[in-house]
Amino acid sequence: MSFKINDYTKSRALFERAEKVIPSGVYGHLGPAEGCFIPVEAYPLFAEKAQGSYFWDVDGNKFIDYMCGYGPNVLGYNDKDVNAAAFEQSKIADCTTSPSPKAVELAELLVDTVASADWAFFAKNGGDTTTLAVMTARSATGRKKILFASGFYHGVAPWTQKLGYPGVLEEEVANNLYVPWNDFDAFEKLVAEHDGEIAAYIATPYMHGNFLDNQLPADGYWQKVRKLCTEKGIILIIDDVRCGFRLDLAGSDHFYGFEADLICFCKALANGWSVSALCGKEFLKSAVSGITYTGSYWLSAVPFAAAIACINKMKKLKTPELFRKNALMLTDGLRAAASNNGFNLVVSGEPALFYLRTVDEAENLMLHQEWVAECVKRGVFFTNPHNHFINAALTTDDIKQTIEIAEEAYKVLRKNHPEL
Repeated sequence: MSFKINDYTKSRALFERAEKVIPSGVYGHLGPAEGCFIPVEAYPLFAEKAQGSYFWDVDGNKFIDYMCGYGPNVLGYNDKDVNAAAFEQSKIADCTTSPSPKAVELAELLVDTVASADWAFFAKNGGDTTTLAVMTARSATGRKKILFASGFYHGVAPWTQKLGYPGVLEEEVANNLYVPWNDFDAFEKLVAEHDGEIAAYIATPYMHGNFLDNQLPADGYWQKVRKLCTEKGIILIIDDVRCGFRLDLAGSDHFYGFEADLICFCKALANGWSVSALCGKEFLKSAVSGITYTGSYWLSAVPFAAAIACINKMKKLKTPELFRKNALMLTDGLRAAASNNGFNLVVSGEPALFYLRTVDEAENLMLHQEWVAECVKRGVFFTNPHNHFINAALTTDDIKQTIEIAEEAYKVLRKNHPEL
């Protein structure tokens, strides 16, 4: 069958308006100036509505969405149970002078759910929690240096960036150390070179950086890192902003068989309602309590109510198992669609957060970008340099249609590249 090609006339007109009043029209990684959407004309730039596994752009085009709002859509857009809890709380109170009891209820639920959590501190974005985690580690240890796994992404605060990036000062990254992911020998050597100086090691539970195949932890890696961090007084921070609750409702550290000292959550916490959480061990509670760190809306009750409903529904649905099953069905079908047309689709990372890369003998990255664009034009929203997400509303029919569109997109690639 042949799928219709989307028209984006209204999206382009809206972008022309946006350019006049918003920097870059659409800024950040969602904007065409960033270079992630190539060719730009293949992509919608503004969404009108969303439901379940789908969103519709301003031109009325419907997309099966595998970006899930870059992660927050874990149960399905506009989940009725989460929204009902949020709307019910909104009738009572949201942003008040004193915090709502919902803050206590959510903290208790997280402590009961997350294996390494003895307390929870709430904010809004994932970057709020990674920044607080680093501040907590420095406060608790009296040390300056922070150790990162090369290829990391922990937000956009200056300390998470590199020297030479716009607006980043040398002093803001002067205490950053970098070590190859999964290389415990290099990790041990760097710790020895800076003995007594390292406050924390911050890493995602597996390497899911952008523009590279994702890499799972080597056997025993985390156990050896955990042991050395304990011996050397280094705080072990897990950035579970992307993976959190998708691999294991007890936390991704639990999934890989170790316990973090601090663990950061955001994306899947409340199904799109804005809340994040830093959870940690009892011995760090006094350190985090002494830090001046707050925001105008960080104790809003409505997102807390949404998060409580979201976590409880994820438990009921056993979402990590559901995500793995559906993602394997999907990625097996995508690989077959590539193979049927003489291409090789590399799938990496955990199934619930799969990363895709179409390759040929020349390892031409633009080839994959072209395939993604052909899928998007036909109603399947992938993107190129990022891992993808599964949500609980995704159906078998959605997966079947995705594979059919992927097959058609690969046929277009074959026709466009007879030289391959």
